[in-house]
Amino acid sequence: MQRSIMTLMPELPEVEVTRLSLVERSRGARIRGVRLGKPLRWPLGCEPQALVGRAITDVSRRGKYLWFSLSPAAGGAAQAHDGLLMHLGMSGSLAWRPLPAPPPGPWDHFELDTDRGLLRLSDPRRFGAVLWSPSMHEGAAGKLLATLGIEPFDAGFDGRFLHAQLQRRSAPIKTVLLAGDVVVGVGNIYASEALFAAAIDPRAPARRLSLARCERLAGAIRSVLARALALGGSTLRDFRDAHGMDGAFQLEAKVYGRAGEACRRCPGTVKRLLQGQRATYFCSRCQHR
Repeated sequence: MQRSIMTLMPELPEVEVTRLSLVERSRGARIRGVRLGKPLRWPLGCEPQALVGRAITDVSRRGKYLWFSLSPAAGGAAQAHDGLLMHLGMSGSLAWRPLPAPPPGPWDHFELDTDRGLLRLSDPRRFGAVLWSPSMHEGAAGKLLATLGIEPFDAGFDGRFLHAQLQRRSAPIKTVLLAGDVVVGVGNIYASEALFAAAIDPRAPARRLSLARCERLAGAIRSVLARALALGGSTLRDFRDAHGMDGAFQLEAKVYGRAGEACRRCPGTVKRLLQGQRATYFCSRCQHR
């Protein structure tokens, strides 16, 4: 599959696709060694040797973060819940390499060598992170995850919830969606696509959206993200799942990356503008404020 030259920060679909491609292979894998390359966004938070001998017990996700639960250390508390929190940053990807794995390249900055394979984080820009934390709710992980909004597939996320959350938000609706403190995972491409599906102008003040429009938007967010998951996410430059596969959602995008092209719903033309230094794509003819 040919890839374009545009960049895309891994968002909820890409991170969830990564989790799904890792969880079965990594569950139960025992760590034999840890390699640190160039510094990532934050320090690891523990001595690498302290991870050796531990097993990965599960891989879960919160927003755009992955949590690798670890078995208790030898002589440690039987109910230990510590683990590694990972973030892919702007351009990172996780790969599971069968043994013997090829040597690391210049962009490979973290590796877990296990008895089942090698987990390798590649990140050209080094905005990603790998952090040890005593649990998902304590330490570094607790601080990073505490401000995240609701998951878009949670039962509590619907039009009424969204409407209530937007009442005091005067910022444009797309800016609010990208902030992640109302609902997580609606990244740049998916915000543009969901707002198009809901016929809402991305510049509309969030607090002015009616309950009916919020219901349409909540449904559109779920639908767009579900379709992205089914297609393996979006690959615009760097993203691959843990098996090296591209995503395909970008091939179905209705507005994202289509500035100057005909709208697929009306006789209008797709436009592009910048909101908070991020490109927004929309049709001003069929998306209303």
